[in-house]
Amino acid sequence: MIDEENQQYQDPNSTGATPESSTLPSEIPVIPADPNDAGDWELELAKAYQSAQNEQASANASGATAAGSSSSNSPVADTQEQLKRELAAASSEKEALKTQLQAATSQLEDLKNQNLRLAADFENFRRRTQKEKEELDLQARCITIKALLPVIDNFERARSHIKPQSDGEMNIHKSYQSVYKQMVDCLKQIGVSPMRPEGEQFDPNLHEALLSEPTNEHEEGTVIQELERGYTLGDRVLRHAKVKVAAGGLSVVASDENSDSSES
Repeated sequence: MIDEENQQYQDPNSTGATPESSTLPSEIPVIPADPNDAGDWELELAKAYQSAQNEQASANASGATAAGSSSSNSPVADTQEQLKRELAAASSEKEALKTQLQAATSQLEDLKNQNLRLAADFENFRRRTQKEKEELDLQARCITIKALLPVIDNFERARSHIKPQSDGEMNIHKSYQSVYKQMVDCLKQIGVSPMRPEGEQFDPNLHEALLSEPTNEHEEGTVIQELERGYTLGDRVLRHAKVKVAAGGLSVVASDENSDSSES
């Protein structure tokens, strides 16, 4: 009886192999009722299984790759971020140093200008001090020499008035004349020069007119006599020369009028 039941389920077109002998997935859907669609169904089932396996493998591979790439890219990203931060810090430090350099350069220029001004002020002060020193020295010499000029005048008056008669008087005369000559030589060495105004035109910067004499022999304003000798020290006048100046003579018209009045 059991054989009969087996024969009832046996496919007359089959070769004796049961469906259980083929390799199928663990979960097999219900076999279609139409025996002619069995081959197509198995093919579709195999394709679906193979596609599912490929998709699973692809998913596993992509997951592993993504995990690996994420794990490998994480240090690179951190390094890039760190480099960016360091670059920003370096740029900020560079700007700060640039600002400090500009401030230092400006301060250096100010110090240079200040040094130049101080040097110019010192040079002006040195020149002014030197000029004042020379002026004071010249004033001191002028004051000293002016005090000696009357002594020179007395020597000259003595030489013109004293007429030695004996040998003793001549020796005395030669003695004080030698002293006079020594004083004149000393004055020449320090730059003192006597004026020679006779015959020159009257110059109020050099001469002091004490007398005037009408004359036709000299041009009007000409110094005709030196009354007291004047001296100069370089370009400075130590003492003006006291002189007599020629005035204009009697005109011809005036002389004619006088002659007519005398005749009448």
